[in-house]
Amino acid sequence: MPTFLYFPSNLLTFNDINGMFILEQMFLIRSTGLHKKGRSYNKLMTNIHIPQELNNIDKLLMMEEDAKYEVTNDLDAECTAVFCANDIKGQHQPPKIPKMFLASKCIFNCAYCGCRCSREERPNYCNSPKELAQLSVNAAKNNGHGVFVTSAIYKNADYTQELLAECVRIMREDLGYKDFIHAKIMPGADPMLIAKTGQYANRLSVNIEVAHSSGYQRIAKQKNKSNIMTPMSDIAQQIIEAKYEKRDFATSQTTQLMAGSMNEDDRTIIILSKALYKKYHLKRIYYTAFHYTHPAKGYENENLSFTETPRWRMTRLYQADRLLQLYHFTPDDLTPESHPFLEPDIDPKAAWALRHLQMYPVEVNKADFETLLRVPGIGITYAKRIIEARRHCIVTHDLLRKMRIPLKRCIYFITCNGRYKGENILSSSPELRNRLAQDPDC
Repeated sequence: MPTFLYFPSNLLTFNDINGMFILEQMFLIRSTGLHKKGRSYNKLMTNIHIPQELNNIDKLLMMEEDAKYEVTNDLDAECTAVFCANDIKGQHQPPKIPKMFLASKCIFNCAYCGCRCSREERPNYCNSPKELAQLSVNAAKNNGHGVFVTSAIYKNADYTQELLAECVRIMREDLGYKDFIHAKIMPGADPMLIAKTGQYANRLSVNIEVAHSSGYQRIAKQKNKSNIMTPMSDIAQQIIEAKYEKRDFATSQTTQLMAGSMNEDDRTIIILSKALYKKYHLKRIYYTAFHYTHPAKGYENENLSFTETPRWRMTRLYQADRLLQLYHFTPDDLTPESHPFLEPDIDPKAAWALRHLQMYPVEVNKADFETLLRVPGIGITYAKRIIEARRHCIVTHDLLRKMRIPLKRCIYFITCNGRYKGENILSSSPELRNRLAQDPDC
């Protein structure tokens, strides 16, 4: 396989153990003048490629490609449009922020990742902490909403984490950057390095990736339950301690889960998500689709089949996640044992309503806040408007329109002052389902 050498640079990257030996022999040949004496050394040189040094633009373009494997908000490359044709809305979502990588060459060999060590299709890059800090500050200023600083695992987890910690320190202390920093924590990172990184970052994250710990051996052999969950626990504990001690430390933690890597059902993912939120006080769980479209070296014995998890599944998982966190639904509400998968064409809130038609129609002038939230088409904002309006008058269908509350979906599930305008469609579940259906590819 090729050996890539960059001159000049802070890093020489070798894809085989003989890289340094070959380099030494190359310089030996040139220094002794053997190439001038007609001796053949072409065989020695055939496996060496000396491309031009990567400049910052080259690195940024490669970072953009690597960013597909890191999800930091709902607008990221591998996320779906969470709010397409979606009435499940709550808090405004954070804007997309740039993702900056310290290094692209990883010692881990995760089958799904473009940075895996067995991938040979392209050269790799590495920045010094100072270089990455400057690139990150520049990117953050252009974006205006912060920056995510991350890396492949270069040399080992602690070495990489120390470089990332130094990077965010430089951003704060040397470059005077005061806005949002999301920093990645490496699997198995030392708690002291987590503390050092968190001292300067606003948010930290470790990616759990799989819904079953057995999945690590199948698609991410160097990861395990311990080197993922231990840092997550350390972060959660340090956030609590820092708040109590009133010292600088990140205030939130997130993680990333892949759907489809273990043929798991959505019920498994949602139950796990609920537990993670509770145990580690997560700010957010991000969901990404498992894609395995090219064979990965080292996984020949795992019989991995090519998989492309459909994007609509991410939309449904994000909707279910918001229902868990903001609407007080339970995993059993969203994915009962009889329906362990979310539906491609029906959002999970509407699916729940279709399974509980006996609860409808709801009288909007009498229903409490939680009951209103169970009506398809009525979210947190609209429910608050209704509660406020009925303090002053009787809420009618016309008033709902004047309040800019769309009736397209909720009209089948409500009465206003005793009047029902849903065409008596509640008695026809198939027809109601057709009217609530959404394009799964939206």
